[in-house]
Amino acid sequence: MKRERREFGLLGIILIIVSTAIITSITTGVILLNNSKASKNIKVSNDKDLQEFIDVYTSVLDDYYEDVNKEEMIDKAIEAMLNYLGDDYTTYLNSKETKELTEKLNGTYEGIGVEIKEGNIINKVFDASPAKEAGLQTEDKIIKINDEDVTNLSTTDLAKKIKTADNKKFKITVKREEQEIELEIEKKELYVPAIDSKVIENNGKKTGYIYISTFSDTVYNQFNAELKNLENEGIENLVLDLRNNTGGYLKAATDISSLFLEKGKVIYSLENKDVKDVYKDETKEARNYKVAVIINESTASASEILSAALKDSYNALLVGKKSYGKGKVQQTANLKGGSMYKYTSAKWLTPNNVCIDKKGLSPDYEVDLQVSEDGSVIDTQLNKALEVLGE
Repeated sequence: MKRERREFGLLGIILIIVSTAIITSITTGVILLNNSKASKNIKVSNDKDLQEFIDVYTSVLDDYYEDVNKEEMIDKAIEAMLNYLGDDYTTYLNSKETKELTEKLNGTYEGIGVEIKEGNIINKVFDASPAKEAGLQTEDKIIKINDEDVTNLSTTDLAKKIKTADNKKFKITVKREEQEIELEIEKKELYVPAIDSKVIENNGKKTGYIYISTFSDTVYNQFNAELKNLENEGIENLVLDLRNNTGGYLKAATDISSLFLEKGKVIYSLENKDVKDVYKDETKEARNYKVAVIINESTASASEILSAALKDSYNALLVGKKSYGKGKVQQTANLKGGSMYKYTSAKWLTPNNVCIDKKGLSPDYEVDLQVSEDGSVIDTQLNKALEVLGE
């Protein structure tokens, strides 16, 4: 990508989705710029500006009637300072939250390799996973973890309990038909596929379909490989499904957009006060077939940047529901002990210079999903995308 005016290290720029409550429920989009450079405009003198804080801190350590944890007290002070700004996306992340976020962005997680559905029933056992090796099967109902009854836990709480178990090895008891089976299982670092693809026959033409679940640091290579596989099968157009994709690395999203855009086309801009930085595609690779992008209310952040780039600079069509609307940029810094903090430092704009923050991207074709009488979902959004590509 070509950069105009100021220089930014794109390798350090990430878009992520972070809940203002807990990191494990990722729901709202955030752009982060990892930048460890100190401020050029403000210098803080410990003797003058921070002396009151230092006095209070010292008094508490010396005179409080109980022992206090110095690290936790500093963490809480940092958290309170950031909360004072009243910005949902300016927050402090403790070491656990930082680790979970890093796992998501790296496309890996520590777990056993199962997908759990309602009722704490195993919906899928992944190949080459600890669950597969231990003998877990689909339709097994998880009832105990280390002899602790978990039948009343929600699916989310059960998954969290497995993930945060103190020991890598633990016992899991499942109910299979009428039999209770106890197995020993070991958590391992697992790779999370972020891409699903297929060829759809559409009015006598082959349409490629690619779903991206998150923009991890491995997703570009996955996407590029799947796109070329689809093209080798003779696709004439493409559906890109970004529904419920709440973000990830900005570099992954911009690299994917560069597979389609002509060299010199704008991908996005960053704006901070009176300075605007434009990021353009600087690759030679491009495509010219029709693309439809499916979005919904949970399409956010990096997904919105990719959607906007394809719409404005490639003439892709957006289908579905208005996207989430996250257009702010955060700067991050790592702290001692594995924690981090982030604060808003800029906003991003679409190639057409629109800030979508709290507004979202409006689809060219607004379509609701339909639910049939038996409760199954009819994917009218995908059907509409196929329809407009066939026109």
